[in-house]
Amino acid sequence: MATILIIEDDDVIAEFMGAVLEKEKHTIHLAHSALEGLSTFRMWPVDLILLDLGLPDQDGIEVLKKIRETSPVPIIIISARDHENNKVEALDLGADDYITKPFGTPELLARIRTALRHATNGTDSKTEVKKIINGDLCIDIEHHTVSKQGKVIHLTPNEYKIIQVLGENIGKVLTHTYISQKVWGPYSNESQTLRVNMSNIRKKIEDNPVEPEYILTEIGIGYRMLEK
Repeated sequence: MATILIIEDDDVIAEFMGAVLEKEKHTIHLAHSALEGLSTFRMWPVDLILLDLGLPDQDGIEVLKKIRETSPVPIIIISARDHENNKVEALDLGADDYITKPFGTPELLARIRTALRHATNGTDSKTEVKKIINGDLCIDIEHHTVSKQGKVIHLTPNEYKIIQVLGENIGKVLTHTYISQKVWGPYSNESQTLRVNMSNIRKKIEDNPVEPEYILTEIGIGYRMLEK
């Protein structure tokens, strides 16, 4: 089970999340301000952080920046700010996910499981991953191919790169900027080209491109490959 730091100034929400996570056998540290959160983070090893943005003493974005200076620990933003710009900024600064208040217990637990699993896979993958299996989809990194139910799908080089980036981050929301820079280079912003490529990818890998099962659009933000 994981050790989770909750940085949230609303007592009701903090205690609700703490109770839910303790029921799942996680160890919980609670902090009600940015200062207390950063102190607790430096004092105790944690596996994941749930971070509110509207803290009383400092914006949660500043806390995110400070933690990312020294640590890759998974950080899930929990915030009432539902504007796309807030989500994009947090994700581009290194947040692993973003949950908008109010939220339900199943969603919270599912996002936490995904973030923890992704972090574990990341540490275990010092030995190079050759294949990513997600349901019927297989991304063969060694041979740069994608197959579904054993049948190879013809993709352009950029379409393959997009799928590989999403596959390496299953369950995570990736912004348009993040994917663009991974595929076309560090200074590019190919949002429109990305959308065209994504449309073509869905036609090739989805049973019904209108109701995708593998790649979900996060409107105004980017894309997430769902874990099957």
